[in-house]
Amino acid sequence: MKNWIGLVLAFYTSVSFAQYTNESKFKQLNEELPTPNVYRTGAGAPGPWYYQQQADYTIEVTLDDTKQRIYGEQTVVYTNNSPDRLEYIWLQLDQNVRAKNSMTQRVKKGSISPQMSEKSLEYLFYDFDGGFKIDFVKNEQGEEMPFTINNTMMRLNMPEALEPGKSFTFSVKWWYNIQERAKYGGRSGLEYFEEEDNYLYTIAQFFPRMAVYNDVEGWQNKQFLGRGEFALVFGNYDVKIKVPADHIVGSTGQLQNPNEVLTRKQIERFEAAKKSLDKPVFIVTEEEAKKAEKGKSKETKTWHYKAENVRDFAFASSRKFIWDAMGVKFGDRTVMAMSYYPKEGNPLWEQYSTRVVAHTLEVYSKYTFDYPYPVAISVHTDRIGMEYPMICFNGGRPEADGTYSASTKHGMISVIIHEVGHFYFPMIVNSDERQWAWMDEGLNTFCQYLAEVEWDINYPSRRGPAYKITDYMKSDPDQMVPIMTNSESILQLGNNAYGKPATALNILRETVMGRELFDYSFKIYANRWKFKHPTPADFFRTMEDASATDLDWFFRGWFYTTYHVDISMDNVQHFVFSDFKPEAANTYLGDEDSKKFIGYKRNDSILSGSTVVDKDDEMKDFYNKNDGKISKADQRSYDEKINSLTDTEKALLNSGYNFYQIDFSNVGGLVMPVIVEFTFSDNSTEVVRMPAEIWIGSEENFSKVFAFKKEVKSVELDPFLETADTDRDNNYWPPKSEPTRFELYQAKTRSAKNPMQEAGN
Repeated sequence: MKNWIGLVLAFYTSVSFAQYTNESKFKQLNEELPTPNVYRTGAGAPGPWYYQQQADYTIEVTLDDTKQRIYGEQTVVYTNNSPDRLEYIWLQLDQNVRAKNSMTQRVKKGSISPQMSEKSLEYLFYDFDGGFKIDFVKNEQGEEMPFTINNTMMRLNMPEALEPGKSFTFSVKWWYNIQERAKYGGRSGLEYFEEEDNYLYTIAQFFPRMAVYNDVEGWQNKQFLGRGEFALVFGNYDVKIKVPADHIVGSTGQLQNPNEVLTRKQIERFEAAKKSLDKPVFIVTEEEAKKAEKGKSKETKTWHYKAENVRDFAFASSRKFIWDAMGVKFGDRTVMAMSYYPKEGNPLWEQYSTRVVAHTLEVYSKYTFDYPYPVAISVHTDRIGMEYPMICFNGGRPEADGTYSASTKHGMISVIIHEVGHFYFPMIVNSDERQWAWMDEGLNTFCQYLAEVEWDINYPSRRGPAYKITDYMKSDPDQMVPIMTNSESILQLGNNAYGKPATALNILRETVMGRELFDYSFKIYANRWKFKHPTPADFFRTMEDASATDLDWFFRGWFYTTYHVDISMDNVQHFVFSDFKPEAANTYLGDEDSKKFIGYKRNDSILSGSTVVDKDDEMKDFYNKNDGKISKADQRSYDEKINSLTDTEKALLNSGYNFYQIDFSNVGGLVMPVIVEFTFSDNSTEVVRMPAEIWIGSEENFSKVFAFKKEVKSVELDPFLETADTDRDNNYWPPKSEPTRFELYQAKTRSAKNPMQEAGN
């Protein structure tokens, strides 16, 4: 319906000025964030007194391929760069989650149902003899030191407090049994290949590792239960790995003794790979790997690796490995992108893995900093991915006949991008994974999305675009927690720590800040905190400080609450200016509705000429006899109104504007920018973007007036699916409903073949 308005109407956005309370969605985050200090500034940067500890390791480790066991001895030089005296130091014994009576085993839950699988009961009969066996801890003089083990943490009681600026040297001897991942799970472990009676080892968390001590919480010695990952100290590593002589080893760091462990041909191929920047070069071919896996050497070789300024160390070893590599240029440096995989990974792995590694380094470096380490390695396993400095373990295995589904291919590419991406977050931008899973998983998943679309513009990304998170955002609130929840307490880890923060960053980039401001600020954060220990506050503050954008409302809503986005377009009213012209004196039915009402239309044909007024002239008075003529008084009043208008007002009156008042309400509770697309009668369109601050002072609802020369045919809210609006049924005028898709189901067995098998490829 059109509404007629006089020119005296003032144009304004209707605002209900509710009193501000501490519950305001635009309240600043001052109370949630720690007070800036000399260690961390209010701008989100390291302060003038920022410090971090250092732990340097010398490790000798033996892989026992007969007993599937790791033996090791290490010397650690721990440097106290803090201003504090340390009476004790803490080490992480993460392998202890595999011990029979560990806290991890004891907190596992379950219930009985009429149909039970062996898998659902296996934790009741867990019998793997896992966990570190500590032979000794000694000081630099070779004297045994007292230590206390509390589940996954080990405390060393210092003979005297470690003063600021001083170092302490100690050694630990240990061993543990390597678990089979398929049976016992875990981020590292072994895969057994029954056909050749061979093993593929991916070894991590294999040595007692120094815990973080910092200005935020002192020692990060929260117990490792299996989900919350790791908080680790940067340092230098000198590691010797003794393995069967026919094994190939991929590792964190650079190989120090290639002449002792590689053949002349392998060394030549490796040198050729450095110069190959467009495709991988085989260092160990599939044919060579197949030959090696048929035998078992009783001899051993020791692979010697060194790594500088890394927070951890991991390696992989097997006689089954195919090995390929290519160079990636960063200025005058060449980084080696490499892959290690058994024949079971082909043809997918030789076609894609190393190229994906190289691609990931290039894309991530563009948005953060040039990859600083000398190598980047992808190792094929039978399990989901896991990351360590310079090396990661990734799944994605084709069928035995070499065919694979599209989901297998994309799953493999995505996991490689994701795990290589972790080389940046948290292996370099070293956040506390034990505390905040989202700081590495969420930021990395966001960058993963950028790398996926630069791999293939039509890439079927699982996470990133706003519309992909809506099902989670509108799900049962009882099954959700805020992103700012400790890693062990998260519900729906994938959605909470990966999907939601990645989506939030994508919305910041595409809708709230814009790409230029976001990319600059994100790069500032990455460079400020590379090789350092950032906290959530450092990220939040940097993104604001580098962009001059108040984002407290956004971080509060997305990271500290479980509100969702559901903005409703409740009502649309159409107004045009009144032209002030007086109506004829007998025009009783001058409103627009009189032209539409069905009763009036029927009366015109049935009653015309037969009414009392039609038949009896005495029933006609001044108003009837004027018969549509305008009175002199009304004409005089009209002339006075027109003459009183300014030239600007006359121009506005004659402009032909259509005015639309739209009433919006915030159903979901999460304030967001409001994006509206208007479609006009000529099918042209116009998009109007209102920043989230439109909700200030009226967080539940507001009204806004829009003016157009053309008449509006329809209006759509969030037309580009960029705000994660969970209910689109209230996003249209005139109203319409989004269809719910369903599938026809036939009760018959579907083909188990993948499309490549169906095609006979």
